[in-house]
Amino acid sequence: MPEPTKKSESVDRVLKHIWGKDRVETIRAGHCMMCNNEFISENFRDELSEKEYTISGLCQECQDEIFGER
Repeated sequence: MPEPTKKSESVDRVLKHIWGKDRVETIRAGHCMMCNNEFISENFRDELSEKEYTISGLCQECQDEIFGER
């Protein structure tokens, strides 16, 4: 499983308030913060998208929805 990037505690608290779940725990469990899909490396378009998962906890589908498809 990927290791979540480090963020300040206040940022993680805000994200938990918004999403209703802990970003670090969700990434370590291999799920998406938004849709709860399972982390599967092959589902990411490229290395940058997979890296984004460690930052935001969003799967490729949700990244495309939030950031727009590249």
